[in-house]
Amino acid sequence: MVASADSIVQKDPPNSTDTSADSASGSADSADLARFGYQPVLHRKLGRYASFAAGFSFVSILTTIFQFFGLGYSFGGAAFFWTWPIVFAGQFLVALNFAELAARYPLSGCIYQWSRHLAGELVGWFAGWMMIIAQIVTAAAAAIALQVVLPSIWSGFQLVGTDTALTSHDGAVNAVVLGSILLVLTTIINVVGIDWMARINSLGVTIEIVGVLAVIAVFFTHADRGPSVVTQTDQAAPGSYWAAFLVSGLMAAYVMVGFDSAGELSEETRNPRQVAPRTILTALTVSGIGGGLILLGALMAAPSLSDGSLSSGGLAYVIEAKLDSPAGKVVLACVACAITVCTLAIQTAGSRLMFSMARDGRLPFAERLAAVHPRFGTPVLPAVVIGALGIGLLVLNLGNAAIFATLASVCIVTLYLAYLLVTVPLLVRRIKGWPADDATTENGKPLFGLGRFGIPINALAVVWGIAMAVNLAWPRAEVYIPTGGGWWMQWAAPLFVLVTIAAGVLVHRIVTPSRTVPGTEAIIQPA
Repeated sequence: MVASADSIVQKDPPNSTDTSADSASGSADSADLARFGYQPVLHRKLGRYASFAAGFSFVSILTTIFQFFGLGYSFGGAAFFWTWPIVFAGQFLVALNFAELAARYPLSGCIYQWSRHLAGELVGWFAGWMMIIAQIVTAAAAAIALQVVLPSIWSGFQLVGTDTALTSHDGAVNAVVLGSILLVLTTIINVVGIDWMARINSLGVTIEIVGVLAVIAVFFTHADRGPSVVTQTDQAAPGSYWAAFLVSGLMAAYVMVGFDSAGELSEETRNPRQVAPRTILTALTVSGIGGGLILLGALMAAPSLSDGSLSSGGLAYVIEAKLDSPAGKVVLACVACAITVCTLAIQTAGSRLMFSMARDGRLPFAERLAAVHPRFGTPVLPAVVIGALGIGLLVLNLGNAAIFATLASVCIVTLYLAYLLVTVPLLVRRIKGWPADDATTENGKPLFGLGRFGIPINALAVVWGIAMAVNLAWPRAEVYIPTGGGWWMQWAAPLFVLVTIAAGVLVHRIVTPSRTVPGTEAIIQPA
């Protein structure tokens, strides 16, 4: 059997006040990375909180709940609340598997690297390709969420027209303008260094957590009805309730992704084998609890469940109704901060994935994409490419009132498929006897593992991922062309997946190198 990367050992986490300990830990992390065939070129500066912040800001419950609460409520009524714990449970199954892989493969571009080490170069390449596309689209979708809050804070942020509604022409165009400005700013931050990104992201996450607590407190102290509201279905869309319920789950499915971002930044995290698994699970858990309380509180505090305001205005409508103007604007400012760091985290994760694939020669212009700025310690070109493509995607959708639902569907379907290209090969490898349950650090600390529960948890994660991908890609006219449109818009998600795969086949044929990819000698062979 080929030597396993699982046997690689790691020193204890550094003491933040001990310079020699920091140096020793950094040397151990560098040696760990070298065993996979890579030289340490990124700056390893992230601690536990910064790693948690990367995952939490990607999930960003304030960003996506504010953006899509109205969509969920308009289809499922108050009982759409139950899509939240269901999606959380399913995604937590996936996160458990990812945490186990993060402990064994602490590499940038984790989705690509995990899949490649489990199933070989071809499957790994397509997992990385699908994830890159998903992250570009997700960055664009997150950036346009500024339209949800900025015009409510100050009318001057409505740069185009007067109608601020997400589904209006003016609102859609203004969202593209604001989103493009944000992507320019996050690109600059990503270029100047991981330390600046970490500081801004951690500060933004702290503000977001304070904002989440403030929103929950406001809702629960200004409730107009009890928690039994979550059993009401009378405001659901006409027709079969279960069909409407499945559509309403789009909101929760869009929110609870990206928790793997701690793994994407493994090569910039101190002691990643111990830190990344914990922060992956913590980011999702905190998001799940906080988001569930926000949803429940909003339904309890909404002035009306039947006048249409909750569907059109979402959480902003509830906050403005329950708080006087200054306090409400402060909370909305917290949401704007959350949107900013969410976009920043997505772009950071995407740039590290692009860098990871490029250094293996797996992308066009690989040498340039894999270059790291000697002073900033960042892959500059990947950040610029993701920002530029995100802006281009927004411009292509200029004036499309269904842009929000369309972008959300496209990015999450592609992302769920990328996740499946990790969980399916992992299940196959588990059945063949992977991983070793006794993997430990050199100090005897065990790496995170699922033990005998690995196969059932992994199998459930695969079933969940397939079911969600199908549900999210289903071409529902009421979601993708609510005000009418071409058939191609209704079928946007499955068509986009097919185009992505076709383009991937072409690119893969062009860039497949003849040399051995670093790290393939460490791929674990079945016992």
